[in-house]
Order: sequence, then structure tokens, then C-alpha cells
Amino acid sequence: MTLKEALKKHFGFDSFLKGQEEVISKIIEGKSSIAIFPTGSGKSICYQLPALLLPHLTLVISPLLALMQDQIEFLNSHGIEAARIDSTLSREEEKTMMEKLRKGEYKILMISVERFKNERFRAFLKQISISLIVVDEAHCISEWGHNFRPDYIKLPLYQQEFSIPQVLLLTATATPKVIKDMADKFRIHSDDVVVTGFYRPNLHLKVQPVAERDKYTRLLEILKNKEDDATIVYATLQKTTEQIAGYLSQNGFKAAAYHAGMSSEQRESIQNDFMTGNKSCIIATIAFGMGIDKSNIRNVIHFDLPKSIENYSQEIGRAGRDGNTADCILLGNRDNVNVLENFIYGDTPDPEGIKSVLQEIKVAGHHWEVVISSLSSATNIRLLPLKTLLVYLEIKGIIQPLYSYFANYRFSNIISNEQILQKLKGERKDFIKAIFDGSDKARKWTTVNFNSINALYPCNRDRITAALEYFNEKGYIELEAKETTDLFVVKKPDFDLDSLASDLYTSFKEKEKIEVQRIAEMISFFEGETCLSYRLAEYFGETIESSSCEECSVCLDGPTILPISTQLSPLSSFSFSSLTNELFEIIPDINSPEIITRFLCGISTPIFSRKKIKTLNHFGILEHYPYQDVYRMVQNEISKSLFPYS
Repeated sequence: MTLKEALKKHFGFDSFLKGQEEVISKIIEGKSSIAIFPTGSGKSICYQLPALLLPHLTLVISPLLALMQDQIEFLNSHGIEAARIDSTLSREEEKTMMEKLRKGEYKILMISVERFKNERFRAFLKQISISLIVVDEAHCISEWGHNFRPDYIKLPLYQQEFSIPQVLLLTATATPKVIKDMADKFRIHSDDVVVTGFYRPNLHLKVQPVAERDKYTRLLEILKNKEDDATIVYATLQKTTEQIAGYLSQNGFKAAAYHAGMSSEQRESIQNDFMTGNKSCIIATIAFGMGIDKSNIRNVIHFDLPKSIENYSQEIGRAGRDGNTADCILLGNRDNVNVLENFIYGDTPDPEGIKSVLQEIKVAGHHWEVVISSLSSATNIRLLPLKTLLVYLEIKGIIQPLYSYFANYRFSNIISNEQILQKLKGERKDFIKAIFDGSDKARKWTTVNFNSINALYPCNRDRITAALEYFNEKGYIELEAKETTDLFVVKKPDFDLDSLASDLYTSFKEKEKIEVQRIAEMISFFEGETCLSYRLAEYFGETIESSSCEECSVCLDGPTILPISTQLSPLSSFSFSSLTNELFEIIPDINSPEIITRFLCGISTPIFSRKKIKTLNHFGILEHYPYQDVYRMVQNEISKSLFPYS
């Protein structure tokens, strides 16, 4: 059977889209590959068809639960056995699914990258054969990408650990530099990278300079006589999506907000309404649209600036997938550029926080065990930057990850301990009795005490957890595991703490510059003097035949300048002691200019969440001011000793 015949048989399509057959052929030939296709160009078939033809399981890493669900439903509708493992499954559902996977009844398993931290899941993976690992949104593996996720950088190690012979990387947004980084990390030859191009002539890109106060009126003008068009309006803040949805609803539109602050049930309902046409207009934060297979979206409107050119490309890529004309309109001004930049500065850890992490490593000995969430709280470093910090330490050879495990196990008996012991004999019976005798029993739950068990019956931890997993699978007990703990080997404990802390802080500052530059590039793109479509393709390394699309706002009306409509009072007009009194009442010994600046600019940190600082009146009072200007002002106030608490 040819690939085209297999495509027709399993999916009902008569022919491949551009690039699909080339990628699939490479996978069938036993090679690894990278597929860089625009949003909506059929990346999923590149793994779905090979999964049916390869001998063992295809493991798919996906960043979004909704995307997994959509893909599973599509595959099941074509009679293809596919499954996902995520936090929404009950223990019984997960157990049934794993048993089917062991028997080879599924061809595709979808998981999030965080699932690899689960020691129970890793132990399970070692029991099955895997032909291919697929990484969706694979640009997340690159530090040079627009959405670097530290957990992704470990995927090449997982590929080796589970002896997975092939990998397929999928993304819609990757510059030449990011593509090379992805290929290097997975040792994929440049000949096996397939890029189909980014230019889509049916998307008409338009930039409309609009003062912030006029955006609602302009939005209504754009959508006039388009009440039934499928439309996505993107906004930065959750509260803004709610406000726009209310405004459009009052003006006769079937509109709804969509954001991460809603329950999964609400989001699923709104998404279904949009897919079926019950709601024609969705006002959303950036999460909406990933994996949405709706071909007739006629308008994508950016009410606020996107985070980067990559984000912009991904978001407008959800329009016009049917090949018909779609408008992609930006309502642009510079009023919130400082807010976008300030969130970048918030991801740079304080020098003292970095030193605190290094001090823990230095005194840990040969092995360092850490609960990442607790370390984040203790060092006041946000979770994502903290994970990035640990990746930097891995790259420098200071630490090496061994594995993650659950610190706490507990079980509830479905049958009694005595009934379980009656099923066993000899040494194994003695071992299991030690588990029961050494654990701490309460009314319903029994907490596993590894130290007590080891004192009664010397054994390693893995044997204890394996026995409990076996009893759970057999239905003898209900097993729960909590508090993920990461175990690292400390390879270079004799590092110079101050010097290393300085180097790491410099790395974060360099990353900070790159991200701020990304925003500057985006502003330059929207204010450029040449064709928007041409320059967007050029940004991603593609050269198109004509330098004019004759449809974008630059080609039709010439370049625009994004206005600034908000006039800010000079910082010297504020009384900083008044603005910070509330903060010092709660954290009286604070003397960090970084923390004070983040308070004034409205940037969340673990200590702010823990102490409910975000509820204070002056939290974020200076969010529209440049972070660096506020930081210099705070430093100046501290140096003049105007803060009595410093």
C-alpha cells in the first residue's frame, strides 16, 4: 500500500498537502525529521499516518489539554485508537488506559512534557516499546524561541532514556536560528528539515493606528455588517476580554470571552459554541485557537499588541484556513508597550535569590533533593525562571538531573492488608508485611513511611513503590502520590558562589535583552515601510517572489506610526514613601530594589502571592512606566535613605 493509498484509507483524503508526504516518507524510512508548516497546514497528519504504519507506540508531547482532546476525538472518529494521560483522568480511567497500552491496543499516546516528571509514569514507559516521539510546538525547546520552556530541553534525554529511535518535531513558528538549535539538540540532519513556507496570500494584514480610548468604537466599525463572520479578537488581559465581550453583546453580536481564569467546562462550552456557530465572535487571551480546526475564520483582530512577531504569526494563522480571504487587523498604539516589557523584567531573578539556590546546592552533598515549588517560594523566584536557572546549571555542569519522584505516597485499602498477605508467600510476604507494619495508618488513608519500612526490612525505594503500584493495578488498594521531588547529582560542589551567581545573573540579563529586543522588532515590523506579508515571510527565512502583496495596509495606504495617547506624569511627581508604605507594613525588612520595583510595576512574585501583596492599593500603580526608569528611581530613593526600612 502506498502512502497516498494509506492516507485515503485511514483519513479519507485524496492527496497530501504541501510537505506532508516528504515528512512522512522520512519517518517511514527510519529517519528523524523537523516539519515547519504554517498554522493550519496539516502538521498533525505528519505523525498520525506514520503512527499507523510503525510497529510500536507513537508518543506525542503536546502543550495544551484542549489540543490533545481535539486530536483524540479526530483520531477516534477515523477508527484510530488513541489516548491521552492527563490530570483530568480518574485513577480508574488511567489504570485502564495503561493496561490497554501495555497490550498494544493504542497506536498514539498524548501527554504533556510535565508527565515525564512522574516516576510512576516513567516506570510505566519502560514496560512498553515506542517507535516515535513527536514534539508539538517544538520551538519551546530553544532558548532563542519566543516561548522557551525549560522542561522541553530535557526531551532529547528522555528520547535516549526510553530508547526511542526516531523523533519528529512540529512547529509553525521558527526562525532559521531556532530551527538550527532544534536540529542540533536532537541531532537531526539539515536535509531532514522540511519548511513549506510562511506566506499565505489570502491573509490580508492590516495595521490601524488607534488611540486606546477609541479602540471599542473602531472595533465596532470593523465588525459592522460582519455579525455572522467567525471572528477571534485577541486581548492581553482577562478582564479586557470580558469587557469587550460585554460591549459586543450589547451591540448585537453573539460574542463570548475565553481565558484561563475560566473553568475547563466553561472554556470547552465556549469553544464548542464557536465551532458550531452558536457564537460567532470569541474574545480571547492568547491560549485560544491552538489546535482549533475551524477553517472559515474570516477575521483575526488584535485589540492589544501581541507579545512577539512569532505570536502574531501564530495567531493570524488561525484565519482563512479554507483558502478564502481573511482580514488580520491590529488596533495599534504604544500605550501598553511598557507593560509588555515589564513582564519580561519580572522573569529575571534577584541576585540574592540566585545565591540562595546556589547555597542550597553547595551544602547538599553529592545529591540534591528539591521540591521546585517550595524552592520558588523560599527564594522568591518565579517558577519558570527557576526552572530556567536549573537548566543553566545543568549546561554549566554543576548539577545533573537523575529523576523525579513523589515525596509522599498514601493508600486506602479496597481489601484488607490481611487479605493481601494471604495471596503471598515466603520472602515476598515478609517484605509486604514490613510495608504495612512500617506505614502510618489513619482512619481511611495509610501514609507510606519509607524510613520506617527500611528499618524493618532493608530495601530500596523503587521496590516499595513498584509493589504498591502492582497492588493498585490489581485493585487491592487505591494509591495516591503527591509532592514531586527532583533529585540531582551535584557534579561540581566546589564552585565559587559569588562568581557563579554573577555569571547566571548576567545570563538572565542577556535573555532579558533578547526578549525586550523582540518587542522592539515587533513594533518596527508594524511601523515598517515595506509590505507586511513580504517582511513576515522574510523574518522566518522565506523569500517570496514579489515584494508587494498589494493587499496589506502598507501596500494599500503606506506605512503607519503607532500613536502614544497616554501622557504619563513624571516619576518625580510621586511620593514614593506614600506608594510603598503598605508594602513595608507587610514586609518591613525589605531592601531589594528589584522587589520594590516589581511591586510598583505590578509584577507578581512568589512572596507577593504568599503575602497577598497583589491586593494592596498601590500594587501596579506604575505599571505603564518603563521598568528601568522605576528601578533607577527606587535605587535613588534607597541610596538617599529616604526609605526608613532599608
